[in-house]
Amino acid sequence: MALLLNGGKHPVAKKPGRYARPVSELVSDVLDPVLRRRAGISMNLLQSWEEIAGERLGSQSRPEKIDWPRRAHEDDPFEPATLTIACDGTAALLLQHETTEVMSRINAFLGFAAIGRIKIIQKPVADRSKHDKRPDPELSGEETSRLSRMVGDIEDEGLRVALEQLGRSVLSSSK
Repeated sequence: MALLLNGGKHPVAKKPGRYARPVSELVSDVLDPVLRRRAGISMNLLQSWEEIAGERLGSQSRPEKIDWPRRAHEDDPFEPATLTIACDGTAALLLQHETTEVMSRINAFLGFAAIGRIKIIQKPVADRSKHDKRPDPELSGEETSRLSRMVGDIEDEGLRVALEQLGRSVLSSSK
């Protein structure tokens, strides 16, 4: 006999789908079909690119699209695809020399020999947000102390700093 609560009305059970999900999981559920249809790439490949290509090459390049060869019939043999990688001019030569190794890592990540050729295109891809850090907005002494009181009880340092930056932005934009 099941344990019943609330006067015997509802059995004790967790409701399906009533748990918090990471935003990245929700975003990849939406973006994966679009990326797969438009560029043949999944979010997992994009998110793991720096690990696959290596830190130095991964920060200066990104996968653009995967071109799969057309098959006239289902019986045609499988042919590997061409991966187009965009990279900064400084990284193009490095990528060209490491093409075979990068291709092996990508195929290992995907779990099969999906990529047979890499096409390199040069264009700026470096993440400028790391370099273009805007200064924190200026607040009055009263606003700063109010914000400090609001986030002062938060134990996690990273969360406290992030919420304080958000608060600064909100308070300065409302002026």
